[in-house]
Amino acid sequence: MKAVILAGGKGTRLRPYTHVLPKPLMPLGEDDPMPIIEVVLRQLARFGFRDVTIITGYLTELIETFCGDGRKFGAKISYRREVAPLGTAGGLTLIKRPEEPVLVINGDILTTLDYGSMFDFHQTRGAAATIASYPREVKIDFGVLQFGDDPHVLTGYQEKPEYSFQVSMGVYILDPLAWDYLVPGQAVTMPELLEAMRKTGRPVHCYKQKCYWLDIGRHDDYATANEIFDNRRAAFLGQPDKAVLKIGRDD
Repeated sequence: MKAVILAGGKGTRLRPYTHVLPKPLMPLGEDDPMPIIEVVLRQLARFGFRDVTIITGYLTELIETFCGDGRKFGAKISYRREVAPLGTAGGLTLIKRPEEPVLVINGDILTTLDYGSMFDFHQTRGAAATIASYPREVKIDFGVLQFGDDPHVLTGYQEKPEYSFQVSMGVYILDPLAWDYLVPGQAVTMPELLEAMRKTGRPVHCYKQKCYWLDIGRHDDYATANEIFDNRRAAFLGQPDKAVLKIGRDD
């Protein structure tokens, strides 16, 4: 099965670290550090996604040097490079329209999501696109005022309320027809692509699974990811697949 890793962003929220390293190469763990993208590649191979394309842009050479041809992760890796930023979906135009559904994943997330089960869900549901969905709670650290038609008359007052949302995990499965909505060289975000598909009657479904997920976008998220990875390394990496040869890193 085929997968695409989106690894072209500059990771501006993680500066100054990302002045030196692209975000997918940021190490996780203290005792035996492992770059984020290595965790993702090992997970993909374990669930059968061993034909991987990495879309790069920022500090491309470092990613290509580290990942190589993918054999050390049990995968076959090819690369496509963005000359100019194309958004979270525009880079897919650098890839030939596939013949089968493709898993697309951000190269900076830490999760225990079962990609194989998500792929089965996508095919069973007959979806044109599937989004991995995760519940997040947001606490507002202020008293929230509510108003009606008159913006000066209070209709409600909530002290530090909490709101629950379903958010995108940055993991998608796209049918080949998704490429019909893309224009080569034109920047487009993944939400824009999925909304265009949905508005033209293409079924976009959401996959929900009890798992751990963290988007490593900010300094506090990165600190949390390091701690969680050290404590739950086996949960993220699972058991080695006997079919994958030379899965260990070159030391």
